[in-house]
Amino acid sequence: MRYAGVAVAAAGVLVAAGAISYSVAGDNGSEVPSAESADAGFARDMAVHHQQAVEMSYIVRDRTKDEEVRRLAYDIAQTQANQRGMLIGWLDLWKLPKVSSDEPMAWMDMAGMASGEDGALMPGMATDTEMKKLGTLNGRQAEIFYLQLMTKHHRGGVHMAEGCADRCTVGVEKRLARGMVEAQRSEIELMADMLTARGAAPRP
Repeated sequence: MRYAGVAVAAAGVLVAAGAISYSVAGDNGSEVPSAESADAGFARDMAVHHQQAVEMSYIVRDRTKDEEVRRLAYDIAQTQANQRGMLIGWLDLWKLPKVSSDEPMAWMDMAGMASGEDGALMPGMATDTEMKKLGTLNGRQAEIFYLQLMTKHHRGGVHMAEGCADRCTVGVEKRLARGMVEAQRSEIELMADMLTARGAAPRP
């Protein structure tokens, strides 16, 4: 029942965001965001953040036969791939670049918050070394490492989504961000329980 509730919450993110609505205007109905806006910054950065979550989820699905972990990984991959498509689609509709010379998180006034060392471009992102390690593990070891990495990844994602909820101006994007916060917090709680059941704990 607990897992079902989280899955429903994750699915509801797309509905809450108005997945079929691709409004490009700001809340005043007449202007689109600028390339330097929080709306554009969040769309660019979260698309990158989500892509790594999708990659991690598909890696672990091939490294374990545990149905609970495989189901969670599939749901995360599907949800975040769909959300990433929406974010990139909005950038296209706004006619804004998908990459920027600004550092990640600059739209939150937090440029340099992540060192970028070993591929960890934003808070919560796994390093290249950690991603390679995940691809070498099997069974319970892979499950635990994935749950630990994804918990940290979700914490960073929640922080970014809260930033958009506060700073973004496009209504549909703000709703998406709020939905992300709710769904990812629920998944963090679920993953804590899954780690406990495997004799492990989230990483700091």
